[in-house]
Amino acid sequence: MSTDLNLVPTGGPLTKNSSWRERFGGLGGNARQYGIFAALVVIILLFQGMTGGRLLYPDNVAALINQNAYVMVLAIGMVMVIIAGHIDLSVGSVVATIGGVTAISIHDWGLSWWLAVLLALVLGAVVGAWQGFWIAYVGIPAFIVTLAGMLIFRGLALAIVSQSIPVLDPTFNGIMANSLPNFLGRLGDADILTLVIGALLILTTIWAQMRSRSALRDHNLAVEAVGVFVAKIVLAALGIGVVTWLLSRSTGGTPIALAICAVLIVAYTFIMGRTVFGRHIYAIGGNRQAARLSGVSTRSVDFWIFVNIGVLAGLTGVIVTSRLGTALAAAGNGFELDAIAACFIGGAAVTGGIGRISGAIVGALIMGVLNQGLSIMGVDPSWTQVIKGLVLLLAVAYDLVSKRRAGTQ
Repeated sequence: MSTDLNLVPTGGPLTKNSSWRERFGGLGGNARQYGIFAALVVIILLFQGMTGGRLLYPDNVAALINQNAYVMVLAIGMVMVIIAGHIDLSVGSVVATIGGVTAISIHDWGLSWWLAVLLALVLGAVVGAWQGFWIAYVGIPAFIVTLAGMLIFRGLALAIVSQSIPVLDPTFNGIMANSLPNFLGRLGDADILTLVIGALLILTTIWAQMRSRSALRDHNLAVEAVGVFVAKIVLAALGIGVVTWLLSRSTGGTPIALAICAVLIVAYTFIMGRTVFGRHIYAIGGNRQAARLSGVSTRSVDFWIFVNIGVLAGLTGVIVTSRLGTALAAAGNGFELDAIAACFIGGAAVTGGIGRISGAIVGALIMGVLNQGLSIMGVDPSWTQVIKGLVLLLAVAYDLVSKRRAGTQ
């Protein structure tokens, strides 16, 4: 059974006589995650050079977040499904259907934007419960149920949205078009609110990492070498600082889409790492039979992870409809593949039991940087698909080869 924590007794505290390897070489089970982050940085730097510095223009960074918010939201739900040993092929079609209903509720039924958003989330939960019932309580494999769901909801989307349905509510459209209110003003070219948010995020990251390390040591569990721990915090603070500075100099500041994704990332990281439900998901993915014998209600967990991804698909329907300003029957086409690819590139195991929210987000960003960088370079979209497919194949191959080597040591 795999979890985010490496439950191995510590080898004792580091002292001033500890070797360089003891201080800086203790990557342990986190090497894979560090490799994913390193790959993201390398890809960003590569495209920054290949695009003549245009990739990291402030407005391009904001656009990168807005254009890939749907992948990040879906990847959060998808990685939970994959960790539990399932897959969901229906989310793209669900996004199209719920996006269509959302547009109709505003355009034809006259609902306010917040009621339309609430309706989308409720419909997502209903769809998730429908599919979760067949998977958890009837025992049909998730691949079959969600493949059927992909066909059913794509057909419903075509029936509901026979032609594009415009959404004229400026507040609803502003969910993806606008940024957080700039009530603190600007300092030169920089948005002060964005700078404040970035500074608070850096402080919170440092506090959370130190608290987590202290908790592990209190329970005599393995911790990273001091050098690795310090380097991780410094690099994380540097990364947050760079993104904060770039966004602060963009036209609007912090996109609302980024705020939504940030809240979801924090909430779901807590759920997966600090709650019984999250630990049960890892337990089921690691060894379903052992989890059942240990008293885990596998059916209940399976049911609720599909309700969860249904809600997130409903939210994605809102995001996509808001960004386009209209509902289209073709919306969401291929979204399930983008989310699945983000999870596997981010380190989720094909066999289940392994994966992190942070890894899925990094995987989504890797896909987004590839899309945006190749687009800036004028590469044909067909070749962009080829490159993304190769990246996915290499990421999974690397994961499998690494596990085989580890198993032979």
